[in-house]
Amino acid sequence: MLDSIKRFFKSMDPLFWVFIAILIAERLMNGTEDLGDAIISRLLMLPGIVIGISLHEAGHAYASYWLGDPTPKAQGRLSVNPLRHVDPIGFLFLLIAGFGWGRPVEINPAFYKNKRRDEFIVSVAGVTVNLIVAVIFSFFAKGVLSAYQHGPSDVLYYLYLILACVVYINLILMIFNLIPCPPLDGWGIVTQIFDLRKYDWWLPVYRRGNLILMVIIIFGLTGRIISPIVSALMDLLL
Repeated sequence: MLDSIKRFFKSMDPLFWVFIAILIAERLMNGTEDLGDAIISRLLMLPGIVIGISLHEAGHAYASYWLGDPTPKAQGRLSVNPLRHVDPIGFLFLLIAGFGWGRPVEINPAFYKNKRRDEFIVSVAGVTVNLIVAVIFSFFAKGVLSAYQHGPSDVLYYLYLILACVVYINLILMIFNLIPCPPLDGWGIVTQIFDLRKYDWWLPVYRRGNLILMVIIIFGLTGRIISPIVSALMDLLL
């Protein structure tokens, strides 16, 4: 475990650490919660983060396997076990900096019968799972809220908050990953829909995807995209 962490830190571009430092500084400067409230909010979000990341990556793995690719099974990714999908460092950064990641599922499109169609299916599988999870947990949350209104208790109150956080985080993961920027799923989706690989600019953009994503996050563009959509969906579901 320690060796893998060391390899991770050595492998990352210096710009990545500048990016993380900016996000942390921004959160500290804009934060209005006291330490106790911040800790409680993070604890309430933990189940949603674990469920959202794990099932998102599992969705990719199962979709690719069902389409004929043995790679996810060979790498032990055909599971909903969070230990197979949650990246410890990405998870930590998600809590601290508001930006994180899971362990990407490796696929081999050479096994697909219809490469373009099947890559589209695999790309859309993760966000589809997040949407399904959000809808299912919204029913649980509304059930708990109804019970709370008939007989208020601290247990029901915090259970509702946890379930609502599961809905909220899965919606965020869905919308964020639909942004058409590499390495997000949205890039794979638009690539297959419009067959973008045939254009000369596709590969240079793909290779610089992480840098492009850092820039749009730092300048708050992702928040402007995600917040209104997630708010509307939360109102619809809850």
